[in-house]
Amino acid sequence: MWSLAWPWALLALPLPWLARRLLPEARDQSAAGLRVPSLAGFETLRDRSGAEKMRNWRFWVALLAWCLLVLAAARPERIGDELEVPVAGRNLMLAVDLSGSMDQKDFELAGRKVDRLTATKAVASDFITRREGDRIGLILFGERAYLQVPLTFDRETVKVLLLEAEIGLAGEKTAIGDAITLAVRRVHERGEDAGDQVLVLLTDGANTAGEVPPLKAAELAQQLGLRIYTIGIGAESMNVTSLLGGRRAINPSADLDEDTLTAIAGQTGGRYFRATDTASLQDIYALLDDLEPVEEPEAGFRPVKSYFFWPLGAAFALVGVLCVTVLLQRVRLGGRTRVQAHAS
Repeated sequence: MWSLAWPWALLALPLPWLARRLLPEARDQSAAGLRVPSLAGFETLRDRSGAEKMRNWRFWVALLAWCLLVLAAARPERIGDELEVPVAGRNLMLAVDLSGSMDQKDFELAGRKVDRLTATKAVASDFITRREGDRIGLILFGERAYLQVPLTFDRETVKVLLLEAEIGLAGEKTAIGDAITLAVRRVHERGEDAGDQVLVLLTDGANTAGEVPPLKAAELAQQLGLRIYTIGIGAESMNVTSLLGGRRAINPSADLDEDTLTAIAGQTGGRYFRATDTASLQDIYALLDDLEPVEEPEAGFRPVKSYFFWPLGAAFALVGVLCVTVLLQRVRLGGRTRVQAHAS
């Protein structure tokens, strides 16, 4: 959409006409002290009627230059479509366990039995989609912790790389402390620009590998203001077939260290959640949306681009043409004067 930043400047358009109407005319200087033959050519110009002067192309060029100059003073501008202002959301890291125990098929998804990692991928992907405005990062851990995706606004990339993760990719054991330490290191590297930092750590076991104890890593996270939400995943009961052919119930989450996960969350200002099935896992991520709400976008703005320089440049070009024309005419008149003086 086109508009004028200073439309009141258009009030200057009739100034030349007002000056012609209101100011007194210049006195007649025809009674010169000397009669110069070369001035004879101006007699016809002086005797022209006002209508003839109006038809003079220089008049119209000067008028156009004045209009362009006034238009430039009004500052024409183009207003673009409304854009949303990017919000400074949270820096949200997801740490997902890829140890061998995540292969346990004690979850259901769309009516079929699936392993814990498959259920996690489905629910966490929806969670990532909802986190518009946040920077999302992805840490995958087993025996070692790996930064799969650094903090980014590109949620689609995070989702794709999460869905491509495979059990055992980072080893068969679980290094919870190393995963937290890696997230702490990323917070430390960002320094004062870290902002609001959140880590969502999902695991189905206890810390069985790594170099840093989980509680020591949680202490480091607390010092840097990293808030950790821990999720313990795994069914509480599962029926299996015994060697004798009978059915018996077992606890597939016997190795889950809930005390440590609770302590980590409590020490850093987060919470511990227990996911025993797909529905409860979905509820946990929905609750995380409530605990760490997405920032609402601020009022949008319309980008404005000014174009005053185009009419201003055109006005200067027209004035330049007039000046060159006058100079050329004077040169021609000067040549005629010298010729007439020589002839006389």
